[in-house]
Amino acid sequence: MFQGVRAVLFDLDGTLIDSAPDLGAAADEMRLRRGMVSKPAAEYRPHVGSGARGMLQVAFGMDAQHQDYEQYKEEFFVHYESCLTQRTRPFEGVDQLVVALLQRGLRWGVVTNKAQRFTSPITRSMVLFDSAATVISGDTTPHAKPHPEPLLEAARRLSLRPADCVYVGDDERDIRAGRAAGMGTVAARYGYLGAGADVASWGADAEVSSPLQLLQLLEPS
Repeated sequence: MFQGVRAVLFDLDGTLIDSAPDLGAAADEMRLRRGMVSKPAAEYRPHVGSGARGMLQVAFGMDAQHQDYEQYKEEFFVHYESCLTQRTRPFEGVDQLVVALLQRGLRWGVVTNKAQRFTSPITRSMVLFDSAATVISGDTTPHAKPHPEPLLEAARRLSLRPADCVYVGDDERDIRAGRAAGMGTVAARYGYLGAGADVASWGADAEVSSPLQLLQLLEPS
């Protein structure tokens, strides 16, 4: 499907790595410290794509309009920062995918809305990211996805045209950002889609149900 591609860019959480266990654990620790019972990890997982907002909604039924939201959010960040590499792992097949991309002479990188405060420790902790050509965090540019600027910055750092890149993500914001940047887009159905997500309506050029399936889209015709 994608001809002349020179680089593949990925969202981080839900696309390359399964960070749900650590994110859920950070929120659950807040419950435990308040004498509340623990919630199953499975309750947190579907809301990981919404970040701190999603975790606090599950843990405390709290939305961003709650008067204590900002205080709870920063407390969540502190807890998450202390455990963010304990249980987080690449999804099955991601390591093999990266090896295959490099063997084909393709470069790869990360464009995430996750703040550098969290992105850097995670990427430093995994050998997987040693070969990444660029890592763009949520605060690398003045804008976050779905704005295209983080993806355009990644292309600039790779000295490539956006049209030379494909972007893979598990959230509608990823696809919107990729399309706005002029890149090919792939929806990762194996990620944190959220309850009731209508992936077909996102307008991605393609969808994959596993990381390695991406390779089929990059084969020459």
